[in-house]
Amino acid sequence: MAAGDIAPDSADNSADRTVVQRSDRHQVVVIGSGFGGLFGTKALRKADVDVTMVAKTSHHLFQPLLYQVATGILSEGEIAPPTREILATQKNAQVLLGEVTDVDLEQRTVTSHVLGRELVTPYDSLIVAAGAGQSYFGNDHFAEFAPGMKSIDDALELRGRIFGAFEMAELGASRGENVDHLLTFVVVGAGPTGVEMAGQIAELAHRTLTRDFRAISTRQARVILVDAAPQVLPPFGAKLGRWTEEKLEKLGVEVKTGALVSDVDERGLVVKYKDGSSERIEAVAKVWAAGVQANPLGKQLAEQTGAPLDRAGRIAVNPDLTLPGYPEVFVVGDMISLDNLPGVAQVAIQGAKYAAKEIDGRLKGKPAQGPFKYFDKGSMAIISRFRAVAMVGKLRITGVLAWLMWLVVHLFYLTGFKNRVTAVLRWAVSFIGTGRSERTSTEQQIFARVALQRLARGTKELVSEPGEFEERRRAELEARAAEEARLSDENKRGVKTG
Repeated sequence: MAAGDIAPDSADNSADRTVVQRSDRHQVVVIGSGFGGLFGTKALRKADVDVTMVAKTSHHLFQPLLYQVATGILSEGEIAPPTREILATQKNAQVLLGEVTDVDLEQRTVTSHVLGRELVTPYDSLIVAAGAGQSYFGNDHFAEFAPGMKSIDDALELRGRIFGAFEMAELGASRGENVDHLLTFVVVGAGPTGVEMAGQIAELAHRTLTRDFRAISTRQARVILVDAAPQVLPPFGAKLGRWTEEKLEKLGVEVKTGALVSDVDERGLVVKYKDGSSERIEAVAKVWAAGVQANPLGKQLAEQTGAPLDRAGRIAVNPDLTLPGYPEVFVVGDMISLDNLPGVAQVAIQGAKYAAKEIDGRLKGKPAQGPFKYFDKGSMAIISRFRAVAMVGKLRITGVLAWLMWLVVHLFYLTGFKNRVTAVLRWAVSFIGTGRSERTSTEQQIFARVALQRLARGTKELVSEPGEFEERRRAELEARAAEEARLSDENKRGVKTG
């Protein structure tokens, strides 16, 4: 069989379990289609290996711009191009859809699932770049009322919740109802994502939507940024944190630091302050941008290797990014605990390239590279149009210059020429003008996630088995086709009946 061929598992007669057959070449499996997964796969394009990327989504997500999808600046396609399209010309790469649920380090296999179908993929070398998800610090039930910012689904749901809140406020105000809870928007977490999200919601309310409604004044909307930390943007230092807070307040954002969220429900949330007092904020639209938790695969790998996990679920790796006792397994990006590396895209990109180079070098008999060394290219966060902060080495940059740097850097890392062109046009509409190109939202976007979670077996309940479908539908389809043919043959289209 050729590389990547799939056949039924001879040890398991289940039609829903298949095994990818090994080829004669070295098999590299890459878990995840994020920055680590994509750049690791691309770095192996000239290597004498077969690469199989297994990912739970069919796209590569440029996560730093998710908030712009949520606030109507960019479309999802502009920050999430199809992974197959990106890798179409890389002949030694194959993409398989599925969420990886098991890694067997002894058997060297990766097991993934999608819609009840199980796939087992063997490997000779493995790059684990499964990333991280949102952390609710043990209060996962908060997620129902305050979505995170980690996926396209999250961004589209938040878009629906944000624009939907204005629509419901207009409807309520026209009936004479109190709509303060609908015109209050709370962002939990004052890191880069939270700051960017709060700034854009404020611009929506105070600049973009001011002429669109009749019964409400969007300028009266409250945007509240909440964080348990004593300042905004802690990784940027005290000076940039103070500057950012001042600019947010000038935009109309209420910044509440030292405020720990203790409860969240459909209509609002409760925050507790350091002095022991608490406050309830009535708000329907809430965004959770506080904390991350490494992919659960980290725990599974730790159990098999004995490597420790930190509080965020990140696994301790060797200096060369391999797992203890398993030099063929590399872990990169948000999943690793090493040298206090930050959870940013560059760590994943550089780590994946390092792993790919090491795999290729081993096959060519080259000596090991030595420990992985991260090159910090700096950090940036945009507050609003013409306002941003940047930290590059010892430089601390604010204002328009930092904003322009942010635009250039993010444009450079967007995948695909067409996405760069359309992003520039969208930014021109939003930052120079007052419009937003992507304001469409639906009830399905808002409620689909919760509806799926309430299904006992998730999406599997919505999909029939192939045999069941054939038995149930074949006769119906054949009868319908026969009737359509009869009407045409007897020229009875448009003829009055009875």
